Amino acid sequence: VTNAVLKFIEKERCGETINKRLVSSVKSCYVELGLNEDDPTAKGQNLSVYKEAFENKFLEDTERFYSSESSEFLQQNPVTEYMKKAESRLKEEERKVLEYLHETTLPSLLRTCEKVLIEKHLETFNQEFKTMLIADKEEDLGRMFKLVSRIPEGLTELKALLESHIAEVGLAAISKLGEEAQNDPKIYVQTILEVHRKFDSLVILSFNRDSGFVTSLDKACGKFINGNSVTATAGNSTKSPELLAKYCDALLKKSSKNPEEQELEDTLNQVMTVFKYIEDKDVFQKFYSKMLAKRLVQGMSASDDAEAGMISRLKQACGFEYTSKLQRMFQDVGLSKDLIEQFRKHLEKSDTPLNVEFSIQVLSSGSWPFQQGYTFSLPSILERCVTRFVTFYGTLHSGRKLNWLYHMSKGEIITHCFKNTYTITASTFQMAVLLAYNESDSWSMEKLAAATQIKDDILKQVVMILLKSKLLVVAGKEGEKDNLDESEIKKDTVLVIFKSYKNKKLKVNINIPMKAEQRQENEMTHKNIEEDRKLLIQAAIVRIMKTRKTLGHNQLISEVLTILASRFKPKINVLKKCIDILIEKEYLERQDGQKDLYNYLA
Repeated sequence: VTNAVLKFIEKERCGETINKRLVSSVKSCYVELGLNEDDPTAKGQNLSVYKEAFENKFLEDTERFYSSESSEFLQQNPVTEYMKKAESRLKEEERKVLEYLHETTLPSLLRTCEKVLIEKHLETFNQEFKTMLIADKEEDLGRMFKLVSRIPEGLTELKALLESHIAEVGLAAISKLGEEAQNDPKIYVQTILEVHRKFDSLVILSFNRDSGFVTSLDKACGKFINGNSVTATAGNSTKSPELLAKYCDALLKKSSKNPEEQELEDTLNQVMTVFKYIEDKDVFQKFYSKMLAKRLVQGMSASDDAEAGMISRLKQACGFEYTSKLQRMFQDVGLSKDLIEQFRKHLEKSDTPLNVEFSIQVLSSGSWPFQQGYTFSLPSILERCVTRFVTFYGTLHSGRKLNWLYHMSKGEIITHCFKNTYTITASTFQMAVLLAYNESDSWSMEKLAAATQIKDDILKQVVMILLKSKLLVVAGKEGEKDNLDESEIKKDTVLVIFKSYKNKKLKVNINIPMKAEQRQENEMTHKNIEEDRKLLIQAAIVRIMKTRKTLGHNQLISEVLTILASRFKPKINVLKKCIDILIEKEYLERQDGQKDLYNYLA
């Protein structure tokens, strides 16, 4: 009887119509034959006869049939077609149980089918997976995911393949940008986001946001963002956070291309996606705080709400400590607005007006990333303003010392020496040079340096900008279109006002950053990062050792790496140096006879 039923089932598998009622009746007979041998009086079925006489043979028959069919089908058809076939076969087998087999057969039947239809061909699936990824076959990838996820640990190889594929695509996309990406933060960050967007969508649509595949995406993005052709050219992994911070600066700075508020919000959210993968978050913080400081001081923020929103996002990602200085900078700007209002009211009441529109920002030195200013002799008209403010501020806060950052200051000069009247926005150094021409029509470089006290290399750059903007000209070369080089400017070079100056705009901005400033700033930023890292590493070691008292070298290294992972990835040789520094400072000692064991010294 069993063999006859099995032949019936095989016919149905081959597409013939069978008498399902008859098969169901045979199943019922097998079930009815089951007696509870332990307790013959007990009610309820015992399935031992059904399982021994029918189910076991049925499962063997199923395995034999599908082994043969799947191998033949795969030889003659592509994997994509085979997956559709396997999917429909699994549905058919489920239906059989509902129509004419006992419900307890389902788990064993599905296990048998999965073993033969999927597990046996996993290697073929894995080979095809890479091809599908390259061809962007989302639907087929989704089908493969559903089939392979039925096998315990079946997805392991697919996750690894996805990770290496995303990393390859990311590295290739950045490499394709070439040299351009080194100095174009927008193109660099947008390329990263395009790769992430593509595979994030794939993980959601095809892999059902499976946590293992999300992890593969995250690991791959971390790999190609922190180590690629751009970071290799720069010679360090800190190039990515630097470019990301510069991209934020471009987004948040006032310009004619500022996006709408909602678009800006969306873009900043995408920036946080890239930020999540950055290993050296301390580098991002350093560059971001420098650029935020400049935006605030120069009044160049496109939107206060967007600035506050970005700080809030960073706080959420890295905690209060990460953004505390950024928030204090914001507060200082607010307090300065109140302070300047008080100063204006104070001037209104006084008998001697300044006759100069004078505005100021008082910044707390611990929160702002500015270097001390250069030596400089203020023009007398500005000196009066400074003296008046210092006296006023002293009455409000006795004991506080004001350090002036002249290199960060700027002003407006109105010209009366040209055919038209122009309003020129200039740096304080540029103002000092231009105002000198109220006293004399011509100045040699040597005399300008003595009058302004500006260092020679800085003065040369200030003068170069004034020459390029045609406000000044080298004496005797007024009519020449001579592109003067910085090296040609000597101590005895005489400069005069170019009386024939013309400009289509009546408001002219010549306050552009100087090369030396930018280069020095970048170098200083990287130097500060290294110094800060050493202090953070030492603080982490002391904190761990204070709690543990005694600890082995490898375990200490491991715990420090874990604590600092959210900020940056310390280099092992720097860690070792920091341990030696702390031993010198007598915070730690090596245990006698055991070089790899450290004790904490209270």
